[in-house]
Amino acid sequence: MSDMKDVDTVIDFITGREIPDVGSEGNRQQVERILVEDKGYAKDEIEVDAPIEVAVRGEVYRSKIDLLVRVNGVPFLAIKCAAASLGSWEREILAAARLRGSVQVPLSMVSDGAAVVVLDTVSGRKLGEGWNAAPSRVQAGDQVKILEPAPFPEDRLDRERLIFRSYDSMNVNRRLSS
Repeated sequence: MSDMKDVDTVIDFITGREIPDVGSEGNRQQVERILVEDKGYAKDEIEVDAPIEVAVRGEVYRSKIDLLVRVNGVPFLAIKCAAASLGSWEREILAAARLRGSVQVPLSMVSDGAAVVVLDTVSGRKLGEGWNAAPSRVQAGDQVKILEPAPFPEDRLDRERLIFRSYDSMNVNRRLSS
């Protein structure tokens, strides 16, 4: 971990680790609490800073997805925690969810802790806004049972990788921890 003596820190709700309180970290802590306390997910179903790696024009680009929720071991919901202007983050989380593995993470979400936008990853369609649009653990469990894994179309991969890297690399308040 980097030297944090000049940076305020918080204890991450999911991991219990001390982390820098920079950028949208307070918003992420709020999202983590709601997922566990209100939506019913177990802490061990939520991966913090899930790694993502994409090759763009022969170069490997590495980053992280703020939160990746797994249901019955299946990646189900990719979440971007933003400080403001949720609409501007939708395209980034869609690209990340489309590229995270061999198949797309079915749902994507952007939240500032209070406002929420839930998206269908495959179609890119907005499914709803507000915490009521975010599936509970019970709803997610039902949805995972009928999911049909969908790989991202091969002919669109290069473009989607470039979109993800472009949006992700513009993040100003990168977390200091790794």
